[in-house]
Amino acid sequence: MKLLCYVPPGSDFENWITDFSAALPQADIRFWQEGDNAPADYALVWRPPAAMLQGRHDLKAIFNLGAGVDAILQLGEALPAGVPLIRVDDGGMAIQMANYVTHAVLGYFGRHDIYRQQAARGEWRPLPASDKRDFSIGILGMGVLGSRIAEALAHFDFPLNGLSRTPKNQPGVRSFVGDDDLDAFLRASRVLVCILPLTDATRGIVNRQNLQKLQKGADGAYLINVARGGHVVEADLLASIREGQIAAATLDVFEQEPLPPAHPFWKEPRIAITPHISAVTVDEDTVRQIRDKILALESGQSVNGVVDRTKGY
Repeated sequence: MKLLCYVPPGSDFENWITDFSAALPQADIRFWQEGDNAPADYALVWRPPAAMLQGRHDLKAIFNLGAGVDAILQLGEALPAGVPLIRVDDGGMAIQMANYVTHAVLGYFGRHDIYRQQAARGEWRPLPASDKRDFSIGILGMGVLGSRIAEALAHFDFPLNGLSRTPKNQPGVRSFVGDDDLDAFLRASRVLVCILPLTDATRGIVNRQNLQKLQKGADGAYLINVARGGHVVEADLLASIREGQIAAATLDVFEQEPLPPAHPFWKEPRIAITPHISAVTVDEDTVRQIRDKILALESGQSVNGVVDRTKGY
């Protein structure tokens, strides 16, 4: 069994991809170098160049070392037709993302963002207690990660809404389905958590029109984006904050990363910025998952996480 690997120089994956040697001792593992056209059975990649995969019809599968596949799908025709593209289902990311979102939600519910602003002004002013019935949370995307976020938030008894392409039956979550339910989902939610895959259909979905549909409550609505920066129309978010429709936002992802020093988000105190750290792939979990999938494929079994290239996830 031959494994062909690629990660960009200096990436987080570079130091641990050799762990596959221990997980699959029977495998011949090599890093791709430009001009390497020798046969391989599987490719393990993160942001590979088109030349690595162009014409690679000998591959049994391509494993993307992360949950998001928007970057690799941009290779277009360089991805060999008929070769399954398989993403990481979780890789230890779900619990991290659930913790990140829960921390942000509880902070907003407790008005910690407002208290921080008051503290900066030397102002002591207790605010009325919040009511959970007035703090409904809408999870935009109920896949593996979104479902885990909903599971975590359910412990705090917030009203929960979830929008997905197919009906979900998750305890404590009101299910909304597809584009036809988007308006109703937004109007039923005050806190919007974006955890969608980035596709042509979802790019720019967090725009001014949709932000205006969120429940405003006493202080305004809230946005938490842990998906991709391309989901948010940045100018629309800034306008919605300055108009008072959005009280605050927590953003872990951006259209351009790193976020440029001159970007207006840095100067908006109602936007909390983190550098794409809400969920970091855990080496051991990812290696184990990919190993198990390779062994399943070798024995003729089907596996989870195969990307539908027409849908983009």
